[in-house]
Amino acid sequence: MDFFTHFNLYKVYRLLLIALAFLLPLTVFGANLIIVIICLIWLFSGDYKSKFNHIINNKLMLASIAFFSLHLVGLIWTEDLKWGLHIVHKMWYFLLFLPVLFTIVKKEHIGQYIFSFLFAIGLTEVISYLVWFELIDPFKFATVDNPTPFMSHISYNPILAFAIYLVLHQIFFNKKLSNSLFTFYSFFAISMSINMFITGGRAGQVAFFAMLAILIFQIFEKQRIKSLIIISIIIPLIFFIAYQSSWLFKARVNYAITEVVSYSDKVENSLGLRINFAINSWEIIKKNPIIGVGTGDFPKEYLKINQVNSPNLPNTKNPHNMYVLVLVQLGFLGLFSLLSIFYYQIKISFTSSSHFIRDVGLTLPLMFLVMMLSDSYLLGHFTSLLFVFFSSFLYKDFEQI
Repeated sequence: MDFFTHFNLYKVYRLLLIALAFLLPLTVFGANLIIVIICLIWLFSGDYKSKFNHIINNKLMLASIAFFSLHLVGLIWTEDLKWGLHIVHKMWYFLLFLPVLFTIVKKEHIGQYIFSFLFAIGLTEVISYLVWFELIDPFKFATVDNPTPFMSHISYNPILAFAIYLVLHQIFFNKKLSNSLFTFYSFFAISMSINMFITGGRAGQVAFFAMLAILIFQIFEKQRIKSLIIISIIIPLIFFIAYQSSWLFKARVNYAITEVVSYSDKVENSLGLRINFAINSWEIIKKNPIIGVGTGDFPKEYLKINQVNSPNLPNTKNPHNMYVLVLVQLGFLGLFSLLSIFYYQIKISFTSSSHFIRDVGLTLPLMFLVMMLSDSYLLGHFTSLLFVFFSSFLYKDFEQI
């Protein structure tokens, strides 16, 4: 511990966590590099008894470790060990990184973490607009029609929706905001909301509307009827404006409606395939309801059922639904383990003495519970890191430490 004490360990952690918050929506390599540095310092910095006690005394941390461990146990009855190890590798945040972060985050630094994250989102948004207005050439994931430069729209829009919530919460609840900061935040929230609909992530757009509904309930906490009335006006109004203003959003909505109405197990389209993935996966689940087919056997088992039920449609290694994936791999035992994470997040959030922590702590799991209906968002780097990073301090009882 002496070596690390010399450099004031928690100052180092603070700088690394601020850097991680900034790099989170920008780069896989940069974020992973910071993660490795944090984990190495944590592993060699001693004080293991205190770290262990912090972890085992928080039910969310135990649920997270149990969820990962179940994937590890699921390798026992999997036939495709290679793919199983691939899935385990994607889930390692829940075993190591979330508990590590949980022991090093500080209450007094939460504002700095969030500011750094929002600063990076602001930078991403500016570049997105520059691409959209054709002031700079598209790069990486961006196109002029779908300007999401640092990640695909599948990840960008959900992260953007959460960032919008953080800013809106400050606007409506932070009574200490100066007029200039209130104006800046309002402009930031509006510009991000517009950016939401010039990019093509439908799951993120659904999360955006879900987030607005949650926020309205939080604003009018004791006026449920009023909340419902406002939601029934605001959300359709924003939807209508976006539909009329953004050709991309309009096209994506029309396409989604057409896909659902004309669904067929002989036609290949985005929503149609997701429906077919779920139907075929249910056939697998019914045969292996309790413990599933094993951590690595989804691709193999899906291939078998797809050849029988819908041979004209492509196979998949991911049903684009987190609940379906977990059910196939680990059965209802796995689904229970997954949902226990969200249960403890929601339960812990209600006990927080901080209004901000309580509201954000409730919104994060609710948004993910909605989004995971359309993709496996706890497997993707950007969204899973967002989930883990914010979970590390939203559900920590700082008063008991």
